[in-house]
Amino acid sequence: MNLVNKLLWRKVGILSATFLSLFFLLSACNKADSVLGLNALDPSDLLNANQVDTFTLETYTIVEDSVITDNPAFSLLGSYNDPQFGTFDASFYTQLRLSGINPNFGDLSTITVDSIVLGLEYAGYYGKFNQQSLEVYEITESLHIDSTYYAFTSKTINNVNLVEPGYEQFIPKPTGGTVIGSDTVDTQLRIRLRNTLAQQLINEAASSGTNFASNENFLNYFKGLKIKVNNPPQASGTGGVFYFNINDPLSKMTIYYTQDSNKKRFDFLINSECADFNHVEVDNSGKPIANVIANHAAGQKEFYAQAFKTRAVVKMNGVKNLPSNIVIHKAQILLPIQYQMGATYGIPNELSASIRINNQLSGIGVFGIYDQSYKRYTIDARNYIQALIKGEITTDELLVSPRYFITGAERVIFNGQQTINKSKPKLIVTYTEF
Repeated sequence: MNLVNKLLWRKVGILSATFLSLFFLLSACNKADSVLGLNALDPSDLLNANQVDTFTLETYTIVEDSVITDNPAFSLLGSYNDPQFGTFDASFYTQLRLSGINPNFGDLSTITVDSIVLGLEYAGYYGKFNQQSLEVYEITESLHIDSTYYAFTSKTINNVNLVEPGYEQFIPKPTGGTVIGSDTVDTQLRIRLRNTLAQQLINEAASSGTNFASNENFLNYFKGLKIKVNNPPQASGTGGVFYFNINDPLSKMTIYYTQDSNKKRFDFLINSECADFNHVEVDNSGKPIANVIANHAAGQKEFYAQAFKTRAVVKMNGVKNLPSNIVIHKAQILLPIQYQMGATYGIPNELSASIRINNQLSGIGVFGIYDQSYKRYTIDARNYIQALIKGEITTDELLVSPRYFITGAERVIFNGQQTINKSKPKLIVTYTEF
């Protein structure tokens, strides 16, 4: 996976931790071999510390069937066919806003529409740069900035594909730069739309109506766009999903026109005031992950996690049996992966860890960092294990998934404790009784 770390995030509410104790936040940033907590006692006292690594770990995979995707940091577009996970198809919906109310286009008889282009700034990608086929539709159902939208949410559309005929096919180019006129800007996907759309909007703006008198009126008139791909069945190991920063000022829809020999333009903006959400369809049927989802016991050999769809579960039997009068100095969860040399669909650099309380998912400020040398993730779970022993939390099931669960397309395969591979998952706790 490649990710361009150059964005300002907005409303990244992937997991809520507002009601958890402050101790969780202390472990938000950690390294693969963290020393967090080693200052709880004088270093010389650690000579008397105990260490246990014989916990039985139950591992399996669960499906998240109500993934909230509104106002994400990235908008996703594209599809791929993963030999291990099946197909992944991503599209998104967004509103557009006026760059200026009541635009004056003057005498319409002097205007010639040159083009209308939807520009989307790349923010990263996952998979291959195989050719894909674009479709863009006008939404006929209103979006609302304060509404909740899910990965499965769909909105009604006008069934006319707005992509200019002959411009549907594109080969993704998420790196480098894009030339617009005489300027080179950060790399964009430039989608050529039908000139009839531009003419429709210009005519409406020039009419005596009020649809361009305010953004509220405009959004009631033109409710937004759905941007998707419509690819033929993809061969296993082909395709990719591409991430776009639609909050960037250069992500917008622009009408280019000529008036009395003068080149002009008018922009329709996409910004933080626009409602938008990702729509993602994942089909794991017929793949090994489907068996683990259906049969938790199969997760003892291997278990899975995938953005938008599944989380890996690590249940730590026996942790609650540790003495309550102990100080945890170090607690590491080691999760080795099934490493696939040269795999098209790689693994995320980081995992997020969360728990479920009263059927609500809550982040605990803990991340798993991938260690290339050991081919495993290491999660510093000191604060979590300490709270578990004290009874401040009761669930010993840790949910693990790619860190950017609603803004990426990554997946990972973990070794279970009954794996035929050498490395197995493990919890190692170092503590002192007091």
